[in-house]
Order: sequence, then C-alpha cells, then structure tokens
Amino acid sequence: MSAKPLLATDRASLMLQLVPYLISRGEVSVDEAAAEFEVTPEQMRAMVEKLTVIGLPGDGGFWQMANDLFDIDWDLLDEQDRIVITNAVGLERTPRLTAREAAALLAGLQLAASLPGVGDSGVVHGLLAKLARGASSTPADVIVAPSAVDDVRTRVAEAIRRGVAVSFEYRAPDAAPTTRTVDPVKVHIADGQWYLQGWCHLREAVRTFHLDRVSDVALTDIAITHGGDPVPGLFAPGESDAVVAVRCRPDVLPLLGEYVDRASVTGSGEFRDAALRVADERSIKRVIARLGGDVEIVAPAAARASAASWAEAGLAQYR
Repeated sequence: MSAKPLLATDRASLMLQLVPYLISRGEVSVDEAAAEFEVTPEQMRAMVEKLTVIGLPGDGGFWQMANDLFDIDWDLLDEQDRIVITNAVGLERTPRLTAREAAALLAGLQLAASLPGVGDSGVVHGLLAKLARGASSTPADVIVAPSAVDDVRTRVAEAIRRGVAVSFEYRAPDAAPTTRTVDPVKVHIADGQWYLQGWCHLREAVRTFHLDRVSDVALTDIAITHGGDPVPGLFAPGESDAVVAVRCRPDVLPLLGEYVDRASVTGSGEFRDAALRVADERSIKRVIARLGGDVEIVAPAAARASAASWAEAGLAQYR
C-alpha cells in the first residue's frame, strides 16, 4: 500500500479507535493492524509510537508519572514488528457505580421525572437508562411514586401542559371538605410530603395544598389566567401558620431543616425549646417520626396525638 498523508482529524479518529482495538487484541502484528485500519505499516508504527506520549495529566495538568501514559513493549515492536500495550490508562480506570449507588441515583432521577415540566423532555428517562446500564451489577428496582398522590400529580401535570385549571375536593384538617378550582403553578415535594401551589379561585389568592388531602381531581375547560403570578416559598410564613413547640438537644436542631430557619429557639444547657411555624400543626409528624425520638412535641395536643398516631401506624407495618 502506498503511503498517503493523513489529515490531523483522520489521525485523531484513528487513534481513538486504535486504543480499544489493541487492548481487545492483546497482541497483533504491525502489518495486520495496518490492514485493519487501511494505513501503511509505517503509518501504523508511527501511531503506536505516539501512544507513549498520550495519557492522563498529573496534578496541575502536567505529565508526572510513567503510569499516567500509555506504554508498549518496545522490544517486541523493534525485533518482531508486533504491538502489545503494556500500560493502558483511563479506559481501565473508569469508575463503576455499585448497585446501591446506582439505585440511589435512580431514585433521585425518578423523583425528578415525576415533577411536571422536568420529566417530560425525555432527558431524565435517558439518564435513567444510562445509569442502569453503567452500574457494576444490576441495580434494584426503584419506584418513587406515592400511590396516594400519584394520580393527583399526574393530572396536575397534564393540566399544566394543557394550560387549564383543575378542580378537586380538598379536606383540610378539622374542616368540612370543599371543592376547589385552582390554576396550578408548581408541584413540590419536601420532607416526604407533596404539595400543589396555585391560584385558588375560591380564596382568590395563591394557596398551597397537601396532595394527600386532594381527591376527585378533574381537568376543567377554564384557561389558566394566574399561572404567572408570584408564588411564595413553600415554607414562607403566612398569617394562618400554626406554631408547634418542640424540645430537643442542640445537636438535633439542624436536622429539623427549613423549619429551624424560621423558628424561635430558646433555652440553654442540655435541651433547647423551639417554636416551629408550620402550615398545619399535624404536618410535623413525618419529620418528628424520622428523628427516632430525639425530638419531643410539647404542644399543641393535636400535634402530639398526630405524631403518636403516625408512629403507631408505621410500627404496625412490622407486626
């Protein structure tokens, strides 16, 4: 074969293909490799020799260690015209996720995919598939979709896509159910609870609804007119906020998350007293239950009873 000049782009493309080819073959003659890549033996030899100055940068971006570069069996190449890579960098050091690590990332991505406007593009689903393929072993099946609210969330997402309001029955604590028509704006999850924020036609203001208190959701023919209205933070103080008094050790306070950011904390010594502002005094039960007895609800009685009932229901699942 007569030699023909190789463009820089052609050389780069051939080098990218050459490394995995040589690694998979283990040992191959210069002539055979040249025939495979449709180049002359001289061009193949030159490419192989250039591999020895290619590799991973050391600290600070400079080549520092011999193990950071590709290496070949020079004696075998010079004496027998055979190619063997003796040190391959990068390709054999690719990190692999364990099944548990992949499952954790899959759970987070599935949660993100369930949020309206996030999982609709197909990007998240593509990442889910890549993560499953890239694990060192098959990750466990992970499903992040609370059955009690999943249908509600799906219908709200559809309403946002269509640009129409939703109608549903809402059961607030210690109050009769009401029928609400809402221009949906956002769906959130925080501390294990799902929320819908939107413009309530009944209250004529932006309201936050616990999705586990929503039922009989239906799409209406009413066009969304307040979808662009400012939406307050999920835990922003409101006039109707309830106050729950809790007691815990100082090192436990940070575990209360965003509740502590707007809480009044007093006391010294072994324990602290905190007045937590919540939209519903019963909603604190999930946070308290996760802390395994490190936090005591002092008042009101309804919050204590709700947390105790929640913990007892969870314990019953193990019996």
